[in-house]
Amino acid sequence: MEGEFVKGNSVDGSNQESVSGKKTPLLDRGQWANKLEFLLAVAGTLVGLGNLWRFPYLCYKNGGAMGQYTSQGCITCWRHFCPLFEGIGYATQVVIAYAAVSYIVIQAWAFFYLFSSFSAEVPWASCRNSWNTESCVEFDKKNMSSNWTAPANATTPATEFWERRVLGISQGIEEIGSLRWELVLCLLLAWIICYFCVWKGVRSTGKVVYFTATFPYVMLVVLLARGLSLPGAMDGLAFYLYPDPTRLVDPQVWMDAGAQVLFSFGICQGSLTALGSYNQYNNDCYKDTFVLCLVNGGSSFVAGFAIFSVLGFMSYEQGLPISQVAASGPGLAFIAYPRAVAMMPLPQLWAVCFFIMVILLGADTQFVSLECLMTSVTDMFPSVFRRAYRRELLLLCLCTVCFFLGLLLVTEGGLYFLQLFDHYVCSGNNLLLLSVCQSIAIAWIYGADRLYDNIEDMIGYRPWPLMKICWLYITPAVCLGTFIFSVVRYRPLKFNKTYIYPTWAYALGWFLGLFCVLMVPLWILFKLTQMEGTLLQRLRQLCRPEKMNSKTKQPERYPLNPVSALTPGVSEYKGSCAAEMEMQV
Repeated sequence: MEGEFVKGNSVDGSNQESVSGKKTPLLDRGQWANKLEFLLAVAGTLVGLGNLWRFPYLCYKNGGAMGQYTSQGCITCWRHFCPLFEGIGYATQVVIAYAAVSYIVIQAWAFFYLFSSFSAEVPWASCRNSWNTESCVEFDKKNMSSNWTAPANATTPATEFWERRVLGISQGIEEIGSLRWELVLCLLLAWIICYFCVWKGVRSTGKVVYFTATFPYVMLVVLLARGLSLPGAMDGLAFYLYPDPTRLVDPQVWMDAGAQVLFSFGICQGSLTALGSYNQYNNDCYKDTFVLCLVNGGSSFVAGFAIFSVLGFMSYEQGLPISQVAASGPGLAFIAYPRAVAMMPLPQLWAVCFFIMVILLGADTQFVSLECLMTSVTDMFPSVFRRAYRRELLLLCLCTVCFFLGLLLVTEGGLYFLQLFDHYVCSGNNLLLLSVCQSIAIAWIYGADRLYDNIEDMIGYRPWPLMKICWLYITPAVCLGTFIFSVVRYRPLKFNKTYIYPTWAYALGWFLGLFCVLMVPLWILFKLTQMEGTLLQRLRQLCRPEKMNSKTKQPERYPLNPVSALTPGVSEYKGSCAAEMEMQV
């Protein structure tokens, strides 16, 4: 029985009969109540933890135009552009599922630190704790004596708190060890919060991001003001603003920066497509792209001032070069900054502010990851999941499965697996290959001119011509060149620059990374085997976008913003662009 698809709110199968014989209309797909919710949601997922410890050097142009044009998630939207490459949609969901399972562990760590901050003395400030070893040295106090020399194996209280109290880290990935039950409870808390923030879709997520996307900026300004008032802050800013120019000629620097940008800007992860699918059809996604790219890059730049002013203070207190007190990755958020906080007056206050900011930065990205997965599934099976309480049950199952999968990452060897996932899956070569595939599918097969027409139909004007050159040549060339360079200059991953993973661990990382990319050719082979005709006929058919074949068109309905409903004439004009899809059950 056929059901009609209306842009923005699919009513597929709304007249279908339930088992009891009664008509059970599908729930509205939903839309953002206003443009601010969309901008905050995208800003929340772009401005994440990476802005605290990794700073992008270049930016790729991308946005949620595909999702906005089709009002579909990142899998079903490909049916309207190039069905042959629908496997890209499945590949992006695998990447974002990996990220959803792994990166929420950072929130669990932040919760652990947050709870530990409510004590008479922050536990990472001294060596007088049960988990400290004889090698622990309070450098900020020892430096008061000019005759004292640090032993060769000396460690800091913050390092021992991180490695021995929080992680209980093992000697290698071969030693998974036992679960860290306090981290398990923190992980469970993080998943419960995410569930109740996402369970009503954009209706709930759109309201939550008002707080989660803006409050980190308040904390960032507070920490920036405090950092600039510390002695030695100017030295830290000089180190930040005047980098070593010799490093700029190292291709590895630019390759790492490019890979980080792919992850930071949500390229080939489906999040922008999913969020854009809840926009009104005539939303100016072209301008949104530039605004959000500036917000992301600007946030990284401002965060650099907050971080390096504190690192300059640490250098001043310890009498060490900034390059020796600075850290990267989790070490910056959970070792270097806690050490700096311990040296400040009222360390508990600044610790609470910092870790609340870390939690909220991670929460935004987690919300969007879950919303992206939910959007893809519900758009594929609207008649099944867009009914009362079925979305909530699907989300509960998804969160439960991800929680149990994430238990591996809160074991004593969990950090080794987390780094493996991050390096090979979430920000590795697979994103570069998916970017090349997406550029070919959209710019060369679907057609850059046709995409220009689609965007013009939505926003009322044609984008800058340079965009088409980027889609056709620059983006695929840069991504492919970066991938080739990364393969030629490949170096085995090392943990903490010293630990070498066993061979089976490298094989696991490459398998998980390549599995995402292999979904693209596997989907092509699957579709080719399911169709009839010659190979050329089947390829032509699969390269032809699906068109709406409903017999009637209805005006759009906006359940969250009824005032913005378009007139029937505008709805018919949109329908002429073949962006709607009729779902058959």
